[in-house]
Amino acid sequence: MAYETDVLIIGAGPTGSTTALALANCGARCHIVSRGNWMADSPRAHITNQRANEVFRDLGIADDVARYASPWELMGDTTFTTSLAGPELVRMRTWGTGEDRRGDYLRASPCGMVDIIQPLLEPILFQKAAEKGATFAFNTEYVSHEQDADGVTATLRDRLDCRQYTIRARYMVGADGARSMVVDHLGLPIEGRMARAGTVYTIFNADLSKYSRHRPSILNWIVTPDASFGEIGMGLLRAVRPWTQWIAGWGFDISKGEPDLSPEAIVPKIKVLIGDPTIELDIVRTSIWYVNQAYVTQYSKGRVFCGGDAVHRHPPSSGLGNNTCVQDAHNLGWKLAYAVKGWAGPKLLESYSQERAPVGKQVVLRANQSRLDYAPLNACFRVEGAENPIAAGIARFRDPGPEGVAARKAAQAALDLKQREFNAQGVEMNQRYESSAVIPDIGTGPEKWLRDRDLYNQPTTRPGAKIPHAWLVGPDGVRVSTLDVTGKGLFTVVTGLAGAAWKDAVRRLDLPFLRIVVIGSPETQDLYCEWQRIREIEEAGALLVRPDGVVAWRDKDGTPNVGEATERLGAAIRTILDLTDLSAVKRDSLHESSKPSATPLFA
Repeated sequence: MAYETDVLIIGAGPTGSTTALALANCGARCHIVSRGNWMADSPRAHITNQRANEVFRDLGIADDVARYASPWELMGDTTFTTSLAGPELVRMRTWGTGEDRRGDYLRASPCGMVDIIQPLLEPILFQKAAEKGATFAFNTEYVSHEQDADGVTATLRDRLDCRQYTIRARYMVGADGARSMVVDHLGLPIEGRMARAGTVYTIFNADLSKYSRHRPSILNWIVTPDASFGEIGMGLLRAVRPWTQWIAGWGFDISKGEPDLSPEAIVPKIKVLIGDPTIELDIVRTSIWYVNQAYVTQYSKGRVFCGGDAVHRHPPSSGLGNNTCVQDAHNLGWKLAYAVKGWAGPKLLESYSQERAPVGKQVVLRANQSRLDYAPLNACFRVEGAENPIAAGIARFRDPGPEGVAARKAAQAALDLKQREFNAQGVEMNQRYESSAVIPDIGTGPEKWLRDRDLYNQPTTRPGAKIPHAWLVGPDGVRVSTLDVTGKGLFTVVTGLAGAAWKDAVRRLDLPFLRIVVIGSPETQDLYCEWQRIREIEEAGALLVRPDGVVAWRDKDGTPNVGEATERLGAAIRTILDLTDLSAVKRDSLHESSKPSATPLFA
C-alpha cells in the first residue's frame, strides 16, 4: 500500500511543528494537520529555557527565535507587590539573572533564556519546516485511526466542507494537546487528575511602561484581597509585549462554577492589580484554564507516538511546559526519521517513551509543587482571622517590632524555597536517560550529585546525559560550542588528537549518519582547556553522541588498534539503533541542515 507521507502529525503546536522541523531536517516526509485556522492566537507559553534554546540552535532557528523574543535581561526580577503602581514587598532575581547564578547559566550552555510567546514561536517552526519540505493542512481535524504491521491509516475531516478522507502514513504522532483524542483512542495509561483548580486569564493592551521600564520583570505577583483565592493566592500581571501588552490572572473557586467574565467584572479587577484606576485598557480576550496534574506513563502504542501537552498536563508554574514539548519532539523526530530511512529497528522507537515519560512525570509534579510552594510566602502577608487578613498581614510585614522582624525573616526563607521554581536550572538541564538507546558504563556506580540537583546543572559525559557545553575555537578564531559540532541529525564520535584509531574506524564503517570530531584539531581547538576539564574520558577515548546531543556510549580509555576501535564502535551503534547488520544500511545521506550561530543568545 502506498504512503501519502512518512509521518502524519496531529497538531501544529510547538510539539507538532518541532517534530516536523526535526523530520524535515533529516529528509523524512511529514504532514501536519491542525483543526485550527492558523497558529496559536493567544500568548500561552512564553518562558523559554536553555535546553529548549539548545534544541532551536540544533535545528537552525536560534537566531530567528532571538529576533522575536524578549531578551534574557528583560526577564529580570520577579516582583511581589501590592499593585504594579503600589509599594513593593519583596523581589526575586529570577531565570538566572542574579549575580549569584548568572555564571552557572553561562557555563552550562551557549544559549541563554528568552521570553517568546507561542504566537511568535510557532510561525518560525512552521516556516522552517515548510522550507525543508513539510506539508500542512489547517481546518482539518483528526477523527480516528487504524494501525497494521506496516503503517497507520488516519481518518481526517475537512472542517470547511465537512468532507472526511483517509491518509496513509508509516507512523503517526499525536501532538493534539491536553484534550488529546489520539491519547484517548490509543488508551494510553494516565495517572493524576485533571481540573483540580481554576484560573482566569485576560489579555489586555495598556501602556504600563512608567511602572515597568525601570524594573524589568516578566512576572509581577500582586498581593491583594481581590485576587487572594487559590493555591497561589496572588494576582498576576505578566508582560506579553514589554510594556504594552499584558495578561492579568487570578484563581477562582471551581466548586462555584465559572466566574463572571464580562468587562464590567474583569476591568475593575485588572485596575486593582495595576493600582491605577485611570489607566486605559483594551481587553483582547478573557478565558479560563484549569490546573491539571496528570501524566501519561506510556507515550506510544504500535506506530503511533504522543508528545507535548497530550502526555504531560500541568500548570505553567516553573515555565516547563513548552520547553518539555520541544524536547519531546527533538527526541522523537530523529528516531522516526532513522526508522523511515531503514537506519533503525523498532527498539529505537521504543526508547522514546522510556526516555521521555519519566521527564514528563517529573515536570508535572514539579509544576504543581511550585504552586504549593507559594504558601509560606503568602503566610508572610496574611494575618488569619483578621477582618482584612491581607491588609493586616502587610501592616505586620512593615512593622518595626518583633512580629515584623519575624515576618521579614520568614519571607527570606520563603523566597529561598521559590528558587526551585524561578532558578531551577537543574530541573531544566539535569535529565538523564535510561533506555535501549543508551549503553551505560560497565562497573560505574550511580552518579554523585555535587550540588542540589534541582537548582544546579551538573555537566557529565556519562551515557544518557546531554553532552556538556564547552567553548572550542575554530580555524578562524571564532568560538564554537561542543553542541555546535554534534547533533544536526547525525551521530558524532567525539575524540581527541590521541584517538586516531577512532577516525579510521569511522571511515571503515562508512555510515551516512556518522561523523567524527577530533577535539584539538585545527577545526575544534580546546584553547580554553574547558573540554579537557569536563570530558571525563582520556584523550584517546571516545564519546558516541546521538543526533539529539545525548551521549549514547563512551569508551573512556580508547585503543590504538583500528580493528578493535571499529569493532567496539560498530557494536555500540548496532545496539543503539537495533540493527543486526550495518552493511545493510542505505548509503543515502541526510539533508544538510542550517548551520546555527555560534553566538550565545544573550551576547
